[in-house]
Amino acid sequence: MSVDIDERQAIPDGFKADNKGRLVPVDLIKPIDMARDDLVSDLVIGAKLVKEHIEDFKSAAMGDIGAFIELSAEKYGVKKMGGSKGNVTLYSFDGRYKIQRSIAEFLVFDERLQVAKVLVDECIHAWTEGSSSQIRALIDHAFQVDKEGKVNTSRILGLKRLDIKDAKWREAMQAITDAMQVVGSKTYLRFYERMGESDQYEPIALDMAAL
Repeated sequence: MSVDIDERQAIPDGFKADNKGRLVPVDLIKPIDMARDDLVSDLVIGAKLVKEHIEDFKSAAMGDIGAFIELSAEKYGVKKMGGSKGNVTLYSFDGRYKIQRSIAEFLVFDERLQVAKVLVDECIHAWTEGSSSQIRALIDHAFQVDKEGKVNTSRILGLKRLDIKDAKWREAMQAITDAMQVVGSKTYLRFYERMGESDQYEPIALDMAAL
């Protein structure tokens, strides 16, 4: 026996909601199913608490690092350093620990990327006899789109690193540069501990999957 329940209503005593939102009397639920429900619920609640703690720690750490950068800048008479911006690495006095703060920017390309593709295609056409199949494959791969119609940013930027001295190619690379727009950023904090007396550092994993 089960009774449909509106998600906005409180679950009455003696019942539990199933995965379709229907009320099921507790005495009709198998003990193993009740035990599984208790286990999963308790662990997920614990995981949420850990997540909140990590978020609070990251927020506090970001604030402390930004404040320290401002403090360090003030020693040289520099004010309004913008402590929350830019990549930075901090070491403990004995070099045992280090903290890296890095800023990753999210890039998108506007319609000028299509202009760049046309220019690149013109280059390929002009180089047909002398160009290598590897370069043509690299370029075709760079402009491929995923299922959402987005290009791979790293592959596009990889074209700009090719040392090709051709006026039209350089014009295409400029079009790529002009097409780039920063639409957001994300800040990462990474903590490391030196391995013994070596110059190698091991990350202090905060990702549960890495533990």
